[in-house]
Amino acid sequence: MYCNLLINKLPYYTDSGLRIRTDFRESIKFELLMQDKTIEDDKKIRMILNLYYYNPENIEDVKKALEEIVWFYKGGDKIENKISGRNENNNKKQIYSYEFDAEYIYSAFMQQYKIDLNSIKYLHWWKFRALFTNLSEDVLFSKIMQYRAVELSSIKDKEMKKFYKKMKRIYALPDMRTEEEKEFDFGEAFS
Repeated sequence: MYCNLLINKLPYYTDSGLRIRTDFRESIKFELLMQDKTIEDDKKIRMILNLYYYNPENIEDVKKALEEIVWFYKGGDKIENKISGRNENNNKKQIYSYEFDAEYIYSAFMQQYKIDLNSIKYLHWWKFRALFTNLSEDVLFSKIMQYRAVELSSIKDKEMKKFYKKMKRIYALPDMRTEEEKEFDFGEAFS
């Protein structure tokens, strides 16, 4: 089911009829939880179900419940997922982090939309996604994401390349990959 923000009501229930938490904070917590490699999968699944569902004890099909969470998190059945935190040119390059960019994101929403994300009582995840995806190039956070996303090899001008290299270093996200992931990526660079 695709939802058009202009004409359709936003979902508050899954296709299975279970009521879900739809505030943007839950989906941010979900993304952070998914990135946490210190939590065992079984525990993570229980945490995810408790995060999104009001009555997780009523879930009969855990696999379907998880699929419906992913569907909701991605903004419904859309052809592309614009807000993935990853650069389209390189699926491994993360260009934002709800954990490390919290202040930048907060400031961007205040500057552009006059929305105080800390004190707002409720904002549906899909509305948050739309606003996040369409942040103006004028806000610092959009520039930071651009710095992180740019491929230095595509820049021919030496001064421009030097500038972007410096910005990438200043605004770099911590490398959260495991040692195995780092070794795999190193090996892939020479394939």
